[in-house]
Amino acid sequence: MRREEPYSKAMRSALAQLEWANEFLGLDESFRARLRRPKRVLPTYPVVKVDDGSERKFSAFLVIHNVTRGVGKGGVRFHPQVDADEIFALALLMTLKSAVVNIAYGGAKSGVACDPKQMSQGELERLTRQFTLSVIDSIGSSQYIPAPDVGTNPQVMAWLYDTYIMHQNDGFPDPAVVTGKPLELGGSLGRVEATGRACAMVAMEVAQTKGMSLSGATVAVQGAGNVGSVTAGMLHEQGCRLVAISDSQGGAYNPQGIDPDDILGHKRETGTVVGFPGTEEISSENLLEVDCDFLVPAAMENQIIEANADRVQAKVIVEGANGPTTPEADAILEERGITVIPDILASAGGAVVSSFECSQGRDLNFWTEDEVNTRLEMKMHQAFQDVWSVAQDQGLSLRKAALVLAVDRVASAMRLRGIYP
Repeated sequence: MRREEPYSKAMRSALAQLEWANEFLGLDESFRARLRRPKRVLPTYPVVKVDDGSERKFSAFLVIHNVTRGVGKGGVRFHPQVDADEIFALALLMTLKSAVVNIAYGGAKSGVACDPKQMSQGELERLTRQFTLSVIDSIGSSQYIPAPDVGTNPQVMAWLYDTYIMHQNDGFPDPAVVTGKPLELGGSLGRVEATGRACAMVAMEVAQTKGMSLSGATVAVQGAGNVGSVTAGMLHEQGCRLVAISDSQGGAYNPQGIDPDDILGHKRETGTVVGFPGTEEISSENLLEVDCDFLVPAAMENQIIEANADRVQAKVIVEGANGPTTPEADAILEERGITVIPDILASAGGAVVSSFECSQGRDLNFWTEDEVNTRLEMKMHQAFQDVWSVAQDQGLSLRKAALVLAVDRVASAMRLRGIYP
């Protein structure tokens, strides 16, 4: 993955976090070098026939970062900004995320540089199938288990799953090879909502731990997709007041409160939260600076940066997206006393329920939604308590504590296997 030009922001941020934890734990260079180098990097260029009859070549990437603690796990991202550095950074974060919540997975990620919002259903299906074929030898329940991510959904996972089993399994089902599938294909109840539910759960955990009342607490959410919408809805049910929410087209703001169900209904009808009656328009960037108790960046990486970190007014930041805060911004937030629940903890719900989906698929024993949510809550509670304990014992921020916990667990697994002295 090394190259002469500078790394992307996402990759620099991920490596900086890794290096800080390595230094804090006093790990030697042989370990550091192993975690800097992914196990497998696969660039590929699927060619797809588009609706006008022409062919288009796409850039796509698959990175399996580390499999010491388990098979590679991570989403498939369809987004214009996808590149090799971003996929590496996200794969590394998946290694850490799996370790923080203590599930038996390593880290991986894949993605295609495309704009799914500008593609027809047929084009998306053809792209998904061609991409799957281009990386098919790296997919499987013993290598890399894909899941939905930005720009993908259960339907995309269904196409991916079908392509895989038709070419690798002679058409016979293998429900543990892809997660985030539709229920009809062996998906899990609660998987779509899992990341947002986990974000809300850890927000409730930190509120209880810090003695904050949720009744009347104000919430601003950047991102009105699965993660942001579910988080907003759950916190609203706990008595919180949603004051701002945004999507890719802009945002809506009302300090008196916004009903999440109503504004999301408006989004389904119009395609955006912008223009919801009783609200004023606000940009996604300005939403980050709204006076609130809980800020949930649940859109893309590198949103809270050095240039705006000193204007963030939230008391608690719950990172629903991967890498929404740069290391420079994080230092400013820590100095200002703002609590940040890091992405490798807050956004781990999807990975947790993906592990449940794999278990259900292997056993052919599917759980009720209440069972899934109860197990998710238990897992997130334990993970939060583990991170909080390290933070209190070592005098660290929650992000630094989560990094220390994750890297130490990976290092311990490598020592036990004899990979690292």
